[in-house]
Amino acid sequence: MKFKSLYVVLGIFVFVATVFLANASVSASRILHSKLLNNILRVPMVFFDTTPTGRILNRFAKDIFTVDEAIPQSFRSWILYAVLTTNQANALLNLNRHIGTSHYWQTYMLYNVPCDRWVAIRLEFVGNLVVFFAALFAVISRNSLDSGMVGLSISYALNVTQTLNWLVRMTSELETNIVAVERVSEYAEIENEAQWITDTRPPEKWPEEGKLQFDNFKVRYRPELDLVLHGVTCFIDSKEKIGIVGRTGAGKSSLTNCLFRIIEAAEGRILIDGVDISSIGLHDLRSRLTIIPQDPVLFSGSLRMNLDPFNKFSDEEIWKVLELSHLKSFVFGLEEGLQYEVAEGGENLSVGQRQLLCLARALLRKSRILILDEATAAVDLETDDLIQTTIRKEFSHCTVLTIAHRLHTIMDSSRVMVLDAGKIVEFDSPSNLLDKHSHFYSMAKNAGITQTDVTVL
Repeated sequence: MKFKSLYVVLGIFVFVATVFLANASVSASRILHSKLLNNILRVPMVFFDTTPTGRILNRFAKDIFTVDEAIPQSFRSWILYAVLTTNQANALLNLNRHIGTSHYWQTYMLYNVPCDRWVAIRLEFVGNLVVFFAALFAVISRNSLDSGMVGLSISYALNVTQTLNWLVRMTSELETNIVAVERVSEYAEIENEAQWITDTRPPEKWPEEGKLQFDNFKVRYRPELDLVLHGVTCFIDSKEKIGIVGRTGAGKSSLTNCLFRIIEAAEGRILIDGVDISSIGLHDLRSRLTIIPQDPVLFSGSLRMNLDPFNKFSDEEIWKVLELSHLKSFVFGLEEGLQYEVAEGGENLSVGQRQLLCLARALLRKSRILILDEATAAVDLETDDLIQTTIRKEFSHCTVLTIAHRLHTIMDSSRVMVLDAGKIVEFDSPSNLLDKHSHFYSMAKNAGITQTDVTVL
């Protein structure tokens, strides 16, 4: 009965310990993953520019798996073998006290500390010595010890070698795997972007007019790098259609990124309807502006979810923007309609259809400021014409900034901004810029555009 009770108690303790360790492991992993995800979603864009995507994915995949699976198992095994080693050491020490040798075990255990992987050889040697001396002293003290104590001594001595080996291995494995926690913690503590919402909030309908002012605006991507925009100063009135052109590296995309505060100002400021955008939260700023990027962004999910992720608009409004973006017939012909499942990145749609979906999404938002970052660079001329026609008609009440890949698309703009080496070198109407001494003229000439083409537009 005593042994049965002992086994029951042992089973209870093992069960409680297993449940406790499992819950603690899951809780710790969940906390680390949540901190990592929340922080990565708020880090500045420069982090993604300088960090390989594979390294970031590795934090969420391999390192989190190590935290979930490998570390708990290593920790559990380490505790087990540490306890076993301690028990065996205590048993042998108790035996050695009877025979006056409690000093060949403490000495032997000191050799475990500085050893690495190759320490197994020494541990085998130590273990064999323990077995040898346990057997030797058992023979020497055979008259003063009973057979049960001798058997227990030899039994523990035989198990010491294996236990020591596994203890060292588990210690090494645990120390190796714990690096995953350090890597996850590193990414979970990266400095975030500016606050999402601040105490200074713009009016509900801001921006109402869509006026933009750049005041000696300078910016660099990282503190140690040179400026990419050198003191940009200009004013863009409400409802103006501005074309932005320049050679590669002139600062076109950097200028539009600054409107969303993807990169922060090194000096100067940007005002939208008189509000300094650096004084408000990123959510209030980015939710009031709309951009159609060169690479259309779509997510796996229904077509409706991609157009209206927060479910703010009715089906009638969605069908209306699909008609305006020339997608109504395509969606209407789908068996699932608005519930059509879009693959990751929109892989089951053509490039033109993806860009038109981004246009429909912009139409739904009804922002007063629209940025087109070479939105038609990757589509055919027919789709380009559809997008440009819709923009001219449906965004006539908006301020539109267009980074031009094809100069034909901005020849009907109110003004054209020509950038070179991060500075505005020309800023005037297309007709005035088609002067033989202008930067814009040489670009238009290379594109086969003449003054006559502008007059026709």
